[in-house]
Amino acid sequence: MAARKIHVKKFEEYFLAANRWSLIVMLAVMAVIIFANVCLRYLTNQSIEWAEEVARHLMIWMTFIGCGPVLRYGGHIAVENLQDALPAKAAVALRAVIALLLLAFFAFFVWFGIDYADRTQFQQTPATQISFAYIYVALPIGMALSAIHLLLIARDYILRREFASDEHFDATASASL
Repeated sequence: MAARKIHVKKFEEYFLAANRWSLIVMLAVMAVIIFANVCLRYLTNQSIEWAEEVARHLMIWMTFIGCGPVLRYGGHIAVENLQDALPAKAAVALRAVIALLLLAFFAFFVWFGIDYADRTQFQQTPATQISFAYIYVALPIGMALSAIHLLLIARDYILRREFASDEHFDATASASL
């Protein structure tokens, strides 16, 4: 049992690091593209034709890939008045229902996102001429990653209403500000 816990913690560590680094790389690429385009526009009166399109697509990817880490740290908006008013056991049951509803929501959007990406695979973006499916597949990938993040924090969230925290972010500290 202890060895399984170590494997899960190691997986969680690598999973979160990969998720964070993918966001960092996407943000850096987007910033470089936009900065280069602005500089070119003001210095040469020319711009990179595909810069805004690629930046927009990176923003879409960042939104869906970043959804899971925000969820794990309790960063999404939540109305908690009902569970605050309930007895402890009823609040635990409510959080279990919320977690199940979130998993169902994620599963639906994985299915819907795959279907939508499939429907758009033959449509091309105007500037880069790539399939829209490459942009829309961000939805099912992001929701699948969010489901994994939820499963990794579900026990602590359901039983104690605790979210993940680390040296980068602590939801309880920022909630008290």
